[in-house]
Amino acid sequence: MNIILLSGGSGKRLWPLSNDVRSKQFIPIFETEAGNYESMVQRVYRQIRKADPDAEVTIATARSQVSAICHQLGGEVSISVEPCRRDTFPAISLTAAYLKDVRGISEEEAVLICPVDPYVEMDYFEALKKMEKQVYKNEANLVLLGIEPAYPSEKYGYIIPENAKDISLVSRFQEKPDKKRAEKYIREGALWNGGVFACRLGYLLKRAHQFMEFTDYQELFDKYSMLERISFDYRVVEQESRIQVMRFSGRWKDLGTWNTLTEAMDKSCIGDARMNEECENVHIINELDIPILAMGLQGVVISASPQGVLVSDKEQSSYIKPFVDGIDRQTMFAEKSWGSYRVLNVGENSLTIKVTLNPGHRMNYHSHKNRNEVWVAISGKGRTVVDGMEQVICPGDVVTMEAGCRHTVIADRNLQLQLVEIQLGKEISVHDKQKYSMEY
Repeated sequence: MNIILLSGGSGKRLWPLSNDVRSKQFIPIFETEAGNYESMVQRVYRQIRKADPDAEVTIATARSQVSAICHQLGGEVSISVEPCRRDTFPAISLTAAYLKDVRGISEEEAVLICPVDPYVEMDYFEALKKMEKQVYKNEANLVLLGIEPAYPSEKYGYIIPENAKDISLVSRFQEKPDKKRAEKYIREGALWNGGVFACRLGYLLKRAHQFMEFTDYQELFDKYSMLERISFDYRVVEQESRIQVMRFSGRWKDLGTWNTLTEAMDKSCIGDARMNEECENVHIINELDIPILAMGLQGVVISASPQGVLVSDKEQSSYIKPFVDGIDRQTMFAEKSWGSYRVLNVGENSLTIKVTLNPGHRMNYHSHKNRNEVWVAISGKGRTVVDGMEQVICPGDVVTMEAGCRHTVIADRNLQLQLVEIQLGKEISVHDKQKYSMEY
């Protein structure tokens, strides 16, 4: 299978665990057989590999999410990077050009386009295989997956098929309705539109060239910021006359709110959290190094991270977005391709961060114009390079960098390296960074 996973959005409805850098699909909340926790993107990627070990998987995502994807899936994963956000039609078009011009995939190959964050079981991926086979039958230009509705949802668009067969031509589409209209659509045999499509790669490229002028992937990438913001549904799906829908009645959940997310959690508590026996339907996710205790609560979600603390009735948690939009705070935690960092303290002219480098990984070789830095190694072993001079660092060692000097830190290939980074200056900004190639 050739699969495009669409990974976008900031997931503000799952604040404080999600933010502009760490979207909902990167939150580790699903327990594995080994007793560890994995994120939505890790779970879906693992399931794809189990269903088809030879699948070609490409993740279409914004530049801000690349580090988190590499951190969680490894540096070898194929990624089509959007220079900026332009909705799903430009993103899918750019990825289609990437598959043809960079990955060398034939225009005759079938391609499956799926969101990266549904909560599904293995029957979903068997359905994807059937969609791929349906593409090769040439009965339609585009094949959709229609989800059998579990209830009259107001969050999803609806697909009205021509008949009740497993695979049917599409009669029409309906926008997100109110509950009364949703009930009416379901009586007509309507299916949820889960945003899953299958077609030939050449079809995607044909539609892209129809609405955008470009010759190849690089040209489309270079002019990406000038493209119209429009969804794949509006631009392509709802304009296509030769279109089929395949019914899917398996487990499928969009975990976009705390209410739906907690329904999929295997345990009621993650992290240092506990509750008394009088608590009912309570879930706690704690990423802080302090304990949380809940007593006598019902239907409540508690979530704590360096970004903030949420205590909410589960039903009311769906209305969190406008409140989060009013919170202006820098990103306090992020996963990078080399490891992760967590902000410990924000001062008037200082920023203190705990940095974790994975074994054998390093930061970019870089400098800052407006700030000095101090590194204090607290565990592990590694090397620093400051203006080309290399030295070994162990717990307790201190390295200082004046503004303007080039520096990096490299973890030992067998040990994780942790250090505290203190940034000092009147203009501390993530944009104050100049990257260089290594000098040796």
